[in-house]
Amino acid sequence: MTDSKTYDVVVLGAGPVGENVADRARAGGLSVAIVESELVGGECSYWACMPSKALLRPVIARADARKVPGLRQTVQGDLDAAAVLAHRDDYTSHWKDDGQVGWLESIGVDLYRGHGRIAGTRRVTVTGSDGTEQALDARHAVAVCTGTRAALPDLPGLADVKPWTSREATSADRVPGRLAVVGGGVVAVEMATAWQALGSQVTLLVRGDGLLPRMEPFAGELVAKALTEAGADVRTNVSVTGVRRENGTVTATLSEGGTVEADEILFATGRAPRTDDLGLETIGLEPGSWLSVDDSLRVEGSSWLYAVGDANHRALLTHQGKYQARIAGAAITARAQGVPLLETDPWGAHSATADHDAVPQVVFTDPEAASAGLTLAEAESAGRRVRAVDYDMANVAGSGLYADGYEGRARMIVDLDREVLLGVTFVGPAVGELIHSATVAIAGQVPIDRLWHAVPAYPTISEVWLRLLETYRGA
Repeated sequence: MTDSKTYDVVVLGAGPVGENVADRARAGGLSVAIVESELVGGECSYWACMPSKALLRPVIARADARKVPGLRQTVQGDLDAAAVLAHRDDYTSHWKDDGQVGWLESIGVDLYRGHGRIAGTRRVTVTGSDGTEQALDARHAVAVCTGTRAALPDLPGLADVKPWTSREATSADRVPGRLAVVGGGVVAVEMATAWQALGSQVTLLVRGDGLLPRMEPFAGELVAKALTEAGADVRTNVSVTGVRRENGTVTATLSEGGTVEADEILFATGRAPRTDDLGLETIGLEPGSWLSVDDSLRVEGSSWLYAVGDANHRALLTHQGKYQARIAGAAITARAQGVPLLETDPWGAHSATADHDAVPQVVFTDPEAASAGLTLAEAESAGRRVRAVDYDMANVAGSGLYADGYEGRARMIVDLDREVLLGVTFVGPAVGELIHSATVAIAGQVPIDRLWHAVPAYPTISEVWLRLLETYRGA
């Protein structure tokens, strides 16, 4: 091991979350080292957000165009799969991280390539690919930003099958003739949407009774309907009990009897924290565990260890992890400078309050599903006195102009005691761009009476806001 080097902050993981922690700490005048064992830019840049949305954009654009008179006749052919995959490759920078490495250099962050492990209080060791080790000491903080990996079930024969996870699903260089997708969450429905449109015959195997279980029930219902109409075979209340691969064909055995055959099988069955080989045992924490944190993202019981992004299991979304990173970077800087923190002050500069009350999400299927804040079930479970207000988005003038036969639904959850919004869900074409307005209303705790004065432009799909408010007020 070479002599140790000392920094104010050491960040483990150079994905979007780690990059943002490093950026905020550097902006506060602190010295920063960042450790990465794979590509700078992390899961989001190369195997998740960017490649998946690059695959889905042509799919959604074609679906929308087919609903526009005068245009639908010109877009009835198949997608050019090779061009779509090439477009995806461009958005991943062909799995090269030169640009993001250059950005780290430009803000003065030192990059250490290799596997980082905590080796005691405020100390990290980095083992390079050649076996050499470098010790890094942190004056103020170590931030764990290592994210998650796909969680695979314990099934007989699974390892021999070499199943797809989200990584293979977003980076595959060919379209499988038949694709079985196990799961009903965001990864499952987005990848089912993409590969079905690119030419695969998709069978979606869902253990529960519907898709997108963490959203309002109607979101999963509308997405399932669209997938079925697109040609996918959507099966609910089934479990895969075993898999095998023979002569290139994967056979999945189902709980209710019968089998499904495919050329590839994707397991989108959850995520697990990448903390199993992080040295947590050297500081009294459980390897492989989610790290519980306070609202400043500091690990509970520690004065120097932070867990930011997926590793803390608060909100497994890139944008939410980046939000946490901005909060953590500010908190680390303030503590390093001896500035008092108002950790319990909601919506303060050092409190990730939005993790609890205003998390936005968009599912890029056809139709899109977008939500912010709480669902009706979550609000009622929390003991809130609420009212759900629903509206058929097909009745908005802008929706009809956007697409013939527009189908969608909107719901807002009103806190009846405070007359503010707790949650909003939109399902329908192009609703992803509506969700930030909902997030602002929820995070800002804007009273319903004031929202009445936020006039939506006519004729846009956002006029649904007016219709929801009218329905609530009985106007």
